[in-house]
Amino acid sequence: MTPERLRAFCLEFNASVEEFPFGPETSVFKVLGKMFALTALDARPLTVNLKCDPDEAIRLRETHPAIVPGWHMSKRHWNTVTVSGVPDRLLRELVEDSYDLVVAGLPKAERLRLDRP
Repeated sequence: MTPERLRAFCLEFNASVEEFPFGPETSVFKVLGKMFALTALDARPLTVNLKCDPDEAIRLRETHPAIVPGWHMSKRHWNTVTVSGVPDRLLRELVEDSYDLVVAGLPKAERLRLDRP
């Protein structure tokens, strides 16, 4: 997946926005103020930090060398994924799972507004 496609995919989710709180080189994708993805789109190799269920995070790290504990993040809840090291389909699933985990932590009224009960 290219940096442009990763950015576009992250922005496809309801109420998702791209912000730059850590400087112009680091894209932070948020839903209603909560981060679900963080990446430097011009970095080589391209990596993205994604939120993950703790048990699933361990399983993914054991089966995919391109998935490691989140860099500068909570190692329990975040993974760093080297984009070129995983199939596009898996990457899309991981981004969507990250978004869904963040949305699940929002108040019910906001979840319903996002059409993600």
